[in-house]
Amino acid sequence: MAMNPDPVDVHVGSRIRLRRKTLSLSQQKLGQAIGLTFQQIQKYERGANRAGASRLYRLSQVLDVPVAYFFDDMPIQIAAGGPAPQAQAAQFPDDPLVRPEILDLVSAFHRIPDRTVRRRLSALVKAVANCEAPRT
Repeated sequence: MAMNPDPVDVHVGSRIRLRRKTLSLSQQKLGQAIGLTFQQIQKYERGANRAGASRLYRLSQVLDVPVAYFFDDMPIQIAAGGPAPQAQAAQFPDDPLVRPEILDLVSAFHRIPDRTVRRRLSALVKAVANCEAPRT
């Protein structure tokens, strides 16, 4: 009988995947950079394997983020060690950060070299998101 992955490991894995996709790195390239196979990276990203402290440290170096990044935005139920909602325990399917179009958008945004352009684009997206949809 297979056990469900720990929600903390699933969250950390989703953050690894998000950053890897943001940098347009393949699982193979990330694995090579830290001495793992792409299958091992897949297991980390799914939360099937737990990333230990030394592995998280190495991932943070390669992905150019602080180790704390992997725990950012962790739902309070998971951080508190309490029971997580079923959707979160099952790889956070409702999490917008794991949807392909969001990952593509974040990756493209990250490649914009001009900081002013990124700020203005961010302001535009926020303004559009705050507009009420026209009623038909």
